[in-house]
Amino acid sequence: MDSESARMSSAAEARFRVDYPNSKPRVVKVVALDAAKRVAQREWQRATFFTSIKFEDQPRGGEGWSVQAWLSDLAGRTKALLEEVASADLVVMVSSAGTSAQAAAVIGEACAARKVMTMALIIGGEQRSNEELSKTLATLRPYASMLVIASGDEYIEEMLSALRA
Repeated sequence: MDSESARMSSAAEARFRVDYPNSKPRVVKVVALDAAKRVAQREWQRATFFTSIKFEDQPRGGEGWSVQAWLSDLAGRTKALLEEVASADLVVMVSSAGTSAQAAAVIGEACAARKVMTMALIIGGEQRSNEELSKTLATLRPYASMLVIASGDEYIEEMLSALRA
């Protein structure tokens, strides 16, 4: 009797193989919640970088949630948060340890309304106290499907490359 691997390698099973990549690059929106990052200068397939967020109202949960919020891209152009989120597969929020990252609530609510996955990266956790890191974690945790504490900017590049951004 052939093993499962041997059977899957047979000519009879080869007709079921997919001969092209199984996915395309994701559309990723990266928002630096407290500072611009050098990572944005690298060549990316489908990643857009934003350096700040401005909003008029506090987010309100529920079906009637409505907030006007804008992101600033690296060239200083203003973009509507909801439009950017609607065109994204993933939104990555980047914050330094020790910052409050209050804008995460607005971004998280917008992503939840559009059913877009969120991820948060906290940079510089080793250089800050546990209390400062905990403050940032508490702010980001409710709004991120995946939360990573990294030592430096190079981790952002590695993560975005792994996500096919």
